[in-house]
Amino acid sequence: MGIGHKDTMDPSGFVLLADFVPSIIQEIRYHSTYNFIGDRIDGYEEPCALLTKEAARALKNVSNELIVQGYRLKIFDAYRPACAVKHFVLWGIEDQDIRMKPYFYPDLMKQELFAKGYIAKQSSHSRGSTVDLTLLDMKTGKELDMGSPFDLFSEISHSDYTGITEEQYANRMILQHAMTRNGFMPLDCEWWHFTLKGEPYPDTYFEFPVSSEYLRK
Repeated sequence: MGIGHKDTMDPSGFVLLADFVPSIIQEIRYHSTYNFIGDRIDGYEEPCALLTKEAARALKNVSNELIVQGYRLKIFDAYRPACAVKHFVLWGIEDQDIRMKPYFYPDLMKQELFAKGYIAKQSSHSRGSTVDLTLLDMKTGKELDMGSPFDLFSEISHSDYTGITEEQYANRMILQHAMTRNGFMPLDCEWWHFTLKGEPYPDTYFEFPVSSEYLRK
């Protein structure tokens, strides 16, 4: 295999994020039914965040920086198996179910989620160095107000959207600046989404499940 290519079932370059960043909070939405489809997503066997070692190290630096400022990281998604992405695509093409539309895509038709870039047919998450996250205020114990919730597929979720309050925009920038300072790149249409620059497997879309047991095999 060439540089960046790896056996898609080999998790040896991955770690449990909680082992690297013990202070993180995890709410792995695709292991639950509270997501834009409304079912647990294929491949999510445990509600735990997995990442490449390189991305986990970088995120540890982010966490250390933000804890000093009074914030903890809250993770919604990290490594995403290719079968989960396939689940998204099949739902988008074949499934008529729109029960979660009011919560996650109130102003869009299902088919528009792909055309507008909110759901990809191949996801950077499957390469293992992309994370979806927000910040928790350690004083209040609550998430910072980012102006829109995670996975709201709408213009209001674009990272540079200015039609929100100054405080909401400032909160987005606290997260974005900490992430970019430590080697992550933001995504234009989702304030919560970041990918490690120079990711170790830029051409490999992994297929092993989200499972701490599988990681230890």
